[in-house]
Amino acid sequence: QVQLVESGGGLVQAGGSLRLSCAASGRTFSRYAMGWFRQAPGKDREFVAGISRTGSITAYGDSVRGRFTISRDNAKNTVYLQMSSLRPEDAAVYYCAAQLGYIASPRGDDYNYWGQGTPVTVSS
Repeated sequence: QVQLVESGGGLVQAGGSLRLSCAASGRTFSRYAMGWFRQAPGKDREFVAGISRTGSITAYGDSVRGRFTISRDNAKNTVYLQMSSLRPEDAAVYYCAAQLGYIASPRGDDYNYWGQGTPVTVSS
């Protein structure tokens, strides 16, 4: 059982930066690949970024590659999403998720645990 709590969302101007955090409970955090997803009104949930159990392998959705960076600190049971050069289309509720596997999957259905989400608003 893993509980995930996101934080760090808020309002930011276009072109700005924001760092999201996801804190996980338990002592088995390192067994899970972690992912970030987002969902905007009227749109499907979208894969944003994923990171392997050790943090050595990362993956990004096409729309955020080069602007966002995912990282994790297993000693702190925390995964991060550093967002830069934010655009209005990045506005969404951002969710972190845990997958019992090594490599993070881009499919939300592959994840076992989800946080409640943290909203990000980007103003132009």
